Amino acid sequence: MLDAVDPLAEFVTLLRPAARFSKTVSGAGPWRVRRTDPGQSFYGAILEGACRVLLDDEREIVLHAGDFVLAPSMQGFAMASLQASDGPEFSDDNPPLQLLNGEFRLGWPDAEPEARFLVGHCVFDSPDSALLVSLLPRLVIVRGEQRLATLVRLVGDESRAQRPAREVVLARLLEVLLIEALRSGADAGGAASPGLLRGLADPRLALAIRRMHESPAEAWNVARLAKEAALSRSAFFERFRREVGVAPMEYLLAWRMALAKNLLLRGETGVAEVAQQVGYSSASTFSVAFGRHVGVPPSRYVQEQLQAS
Repeated sequence: MLDAVDPLAEFVTLLRPAARFSKTVSGAGPWRVRRTDPGQSFYGAILEGACRVLLDDEREIVLHAGDFVLAPSMQGFAMASLQASDGPEFSDDNPPLQLLNGEFRLGWPDAEPEARFLVGHCVFDSPDSALLVSLLPRLVIVRGEQRLATLVRLVGDESRAQRPAREVVLARLLEVLLIEALRSGADAGGAASPGLLRGLADPRLALAIRRMHESPAEAWNVARLAKEAALSRSAFFERFRREVGVAPMEYLLAWRMALAKNLLLRGETGVAEVAQQVGYSSASTFSVAFGRHVGVPPSRYVQEQLQAS
């Protein structure tokens, strides 16, 4: 009997998250900062106090110390103080001020901070990161998780200390924090928008997703996957699309192509064997599907990636 496959572990392994930049920010009085950087993945760990996340659909989410927010694709949203204001200090255009202690301040520069958080950008080192990130929720918020709160405290302690190898330790802690956030988001349904984490939080859909990951070469169709989930075909299709954000077969294709890219770049198998491992009857049918999905045939894709590395 085959060991059970953990879809999230496979996903994170291919995605290869890393924290490359972080800074400590504090806020006092009224403030707001909008996150719109294209192509950047944002994370924030609330170290002290509380603040708000303002979503484009006008929803507000209050975050407290120990909470964590991750925006994999960095689509527009804002973070703000609990106070509301119409004054100029509440403009999205006001950048944070760097204080003498290296911390960045939002709002009133001379007041005692009412909130402190660690924010930064993370990167995903997979050559297929754009495709994989598209399967993640737009926003992941995790709260009330003791393990995550402990990691946030460790990150906060390390960020304030001036110990040897501080940056190396902080980077490793942040990488663990990112992975734990994804895992906690899946376990607790912490995804605020559709994506893989919400699919894994649904027990019925998780069965079908696990089967796709266990046997990507299987001749899956919606009817067979619906049977794995113990749902009718129509109920499964609608539920999958609502929670994951894409149709079941679209998800399967994306996962097969992500696996294929990884296998090709490892260089341990030829195109024919890769085709077989990801569910194609021949190298030619796989090459056509790969070229349609990626934009270049497998051999050229490998050459381009090797030249870029």
